[in-house]
Amino acid sequence: MEPSLSPSPCLQYSPPELASPPSDFNLSDMRKLMDGHNLQDRDWLFGLMIQSKLFNPRFSGGRVFVSPDYNQSMEQQREMTMKRIHYLLDCGVFQEWLTGRGPEVEMRKFALHEVIGMYDHSLAVKLGVHYFLWGGAIQFFGTKRHHDKWLRDTENYVIKGCFAMTELGHGSNVRGIETVTTYDSKTGEFVINSPCESAQKYWIGGAANHATHTIVFSQLNINGKSEGVHAFIAQIRDTDGNICPNVRVADCGHKIGLNGVDNGRIWFDNVRIPRENLLNSVADVSPDGQYLSAIKDPDQRFAAFLAPLTSGRVTIATSAVYSSKMSLAIAIRYSLTRRAFSITPNQPEVLLLDYPSHQRRLLPLLAKTYAMSFAANYLKMIYVKRTPESNKTIHVVSSAFKAILTWHNMRTLQECREACGGQGLKTENRIGQMKGEYDVQSTFEGDNNILMQQVSKALLAEYIAVQKRNRPFKGLGLEHMNKSCPVIPSQLTSSTLRSSQFQTDIFCLRERDLLIRFAAEMSQLQAQGLSREYALLQSYQLAEDLGRAFSDRAILQTFLDAEAAVSSGPLKSMLSLLRSMHVLIILEEDASFLRYGYLSPDNAAGIRKEVTILCSELRPHALALVSSFGIPDAFLSPIAFNWIDANSWSSVQPQQGATVPL
Repeated sequence: MEPSLSPSPCLQYSPPELASPPSDFNLSDMRKLMDGHNLQDRDWLFGLMIQSKLFNPRFSGGRVFVSPDYNQSMEQQREMTMKRIHYLLDCGVFQEWLTGRGPEVEMRKFALHEVIGMYDHSLAVKLGVHYFLWGGAIQFFGTKRHHDKWLRDTENYVIKGCFAMTELGHGSNVRGIETVTTYDSKTGEFVINSPCESAQKYWIGGAANHATHTIVFSQLNINGKSEGVHAFIAQIRDTDGNICPNVRVADCGHKIGLNGVDNGRIWFDNVRIPRENLLNSVADVSPDGQYLSAIKDPDQRFAAFLAPLTSGRVTIATSAVYSSKMSLAIAIRYSLTRRAFSITPNQPEVLLLDYPSHQRRLLPLLAKTYAMSFAANYLKMIYVKRTPESNKTIHVVSSAFKAILTWHNMRTLQECREACGGQGLKTENRIGQMKGEYDVQSTFEGDNNILMQQVSKALLAEYIAVQKRNRPFKGLGLEHMNKSCPVIPSQLTSSTLRSSQFQTDIFCLRERDLLIRFAAEMSQLQAQGLSREYALLQSYQLAEDLGRAFSDRAILQTFLDAEAAVSSGPLKSMLSLLRSMHVLIILEEDASFLRYGYLSPDNAAGIRKEVTILCSELRPHALALVSSFGIPDAFLSPIAFNWIDANSWSSVQPQQGATVPL
């Protein structure tokens, strides 16, 4: 007699809360620590977006979700971006973004821009170009006459600005741009020209469809002498949207992401602008054509012209953190509800996050995202409190953090996409689409690899100055080099690995040693007759290692500072656990610790085991840790909730005329 077949019971969705014990730390307190500022403003803007049909609300699995409709054509996405900007403008979101003054105003602007980016990176980039780049250039490069004429209309979106720096032939090498501007003293006008095809302005956000004006970065030629790169205001469209005479504009076309941004190309053919349109805080030209600047050194003058890129790097770094938070919140919630395979016969399948391998994929990235949050908050704070004396520090830290945080984001997005299996490929589940949307972050506002080389060059310059003047290190966090070299114990116990002293010591040891090695190699190469520039090219591997060492040590310090501000208790204990995971996964993954002998092979093996233990300790808190991000449910995706209902047959053909409940 054949055995009868009995059907297995159908899978039932079980919410992640049932697979997670109650948290022993306060989620609201953790969110305050993570977001750092303007929580009420953030929640207000979340609400504005969720309530408006402009933000594409859709009903799935009994919930409302908002995200852009990526099934729309490129042209439709661009028009929706503009409609959303006007809605936010009418709601007062951009109030004081350019006319306000002080750290509080700037921090509110950062907070609201971060929320906008969580909805749609295209929307955030379009606004970033207009307010932070075009508007920032007028603020920083311009003087009172420019502020009075342009800032209020820019803030109210009467003028739509873009930022024409990059060219077809030159991206990171801004010094090499080929656009040329001359001065006509007879008419009191500047004349802008694109002398060759490689001089066309390229990737200019806003240029293809909507921008009325642009900041043109150009070589300034006065009486046959090149005075280097300067910034000018030029109109490219009239109020009716018609291209201005002697200006040509073309579309950059469809991209792997950010298709809601109208990136364009611009050519100038003897475009004449008033003399007053030179942004003249750094240099000016008199009516009779004399070049005037209080900064005589061309290198210092050029550095002053790159100042607006700092605010761009700050916003890019912070938005990368929020992208990582979104992907981790979705992937971890899914992993607490999705099961796969039984370990023993006739037993329930195992939750994904109960597999040690799945924990290893996601939980170290979660800990690192906490570290990156504290780094981003620190970066914003030193930026809004900037002084002329702190400009060098801000440049170095923003370069380092922009690179590290955006690289981390892309790695996190990829791992979270894979951790969600096939569901991660669906656009509605956000993570896969975000990969294409955020990939550009490692390139714009400074290619990450070049930014890290700038960090190493700045550290080398500081080291050489200290040696030459026989003075102690001061600034860039290098004061640890004034102390004796840290000694790492030969045997590393669990308690040692988790101690903040050991973690600080080994990061400082690596940075100190690599800086000394880098300086010695540079000196040796130059002694062999190589120029400084060529020696830098030859030493790129040490430079890369040093840039990461500086970044890791600086990020750890921001974590320790955040932790120190918290009283003893469950919240502080959780932060300590996250910090240890953040540090130990770096020790495990970065080959420099073994390459240069900071860790023995036995200690490296011990660290790997400790990471596995930390994963098991973080597992019960995973849901609480992503819930502490404070991301509204509507900004996540169906697989973060009841993914069975969201994919049921009843969801395939909604009733005709049904409305999306709000």
